[in-house]
Amino acid sequence: MFPVKPRDCRRRGVAAALGALLLLLGASGPTGAADTKPAPMTAILLVARADLPDPSFADSVVLVMNNLGAGPVGLIINRPTSIPVSELFPDLKRLAALHDKIYFGGPVELRTVWFLFRAAKRPEHAVEACDGIYISADRELLLRLLGRDKPTDGLRIFIGHSGWTPEQLENEISRGDWTLKHAESAAIFSGQTEHPWPGPEAPPST
Repeated sequence: MFPVKPRDCRRRGVAAALGALLLLLGASGPTGAADTKPAPMTAILLVARADLPDPSFADSVVLVMNNLGAGPVGLIINRPTSIPVSELFPDLKRLAALHDKIYFGGPVELRTVWFLFRAAKRPEHAVEACDGIYISADRELLLRLLGRDKPTDGLRIFIGHSGWTPEQLENEISRGDWTLKHAESAAIFSGQTEHPWPGPEAPPST
């Protein structure tokens, strides 16, 4: 269990999900896509309308990819949690000085870890999400990235992910829930217009 002292019930919900991550990081991610030859991918950014009633997605920007599951799979890229990256690996003392937070990737499988990172070429156990940006759930690859001189430079770590059936996402876009934008590195790592998770209207986690 991570050495977290939650201050309220929402933080306890995040901490509870993180408590199992050390064990789960040793396994594969939610799908085995990162360990196979990458299929052709189309990645887009979905920008939620401001009054979307679902608190998990209101004011969110989601990077959506098409080859990580049976339907579209995505990561919310602008919902940092209150949990620092250092709590994923408490034994790595060099990470204690980092101020970077773990992000809420979506409401599906909160006990899984994904990460996006910049790289000049695709490393093993990663899939290219868009030009120069890769996605993975591989523990050893994450440890290598965190072992760099600038551990979180061009790296963002997430708990959970987002997912839809093709028809479900199509319908949500048709009714105006989402605006589509081109997926690019600057938008993913800019760190601007962030909406912390849980949001002020989110129900308490238990």
